[in-house]
Amino acid sequence: MSFDDGMGIAADFDCQTCGACCSYSSEWPRFTMETDEALDLIPARFVADDQRGMRCEGERCSALSGRVGEKTACLNYEFRPDVCRECSPGDEACQIARAAFGLS
Repeated sequence: MSFDDGMGIAADFDCQTCGACCSYSSEWPRFTMETDEALDLIPARFVADDQRGMRCEGERCSALSGRVGEKTACLNYEFRPDVCRECSPGDEACQIARAAFGLS
C-alpha cells in the first residue's frame, strides 16, 4: 500500500492499469449530487435507462474501455459523475474492488 504522492493520487494504485472500481458493481456508478446541467453533459449512451446512474454491461460501467488489471480508461472522464470523482486510489472501496479481481 502507498500513501498520497502529494498530487492526490496514491502512487501504487494506478487507475489506468486497474479499472476494478468501474467493473465491480452495477449499483455503484449512481447519480447523487449532480446538477441537471452536469448530467446533460454525459453522453446518453453512457446513461442507464432508468436515468439513475451510468449504464452498465453486467457489473461493468459502459464508459470503461480496456481490460481490467491491464490498461483502462474512462471514455467519460471529463463528465464523470460525482461518485466517480470521489473515488480515491487506494482507499477501502478501491482495495475491495481490486481484491475481487485478484489485484493487489
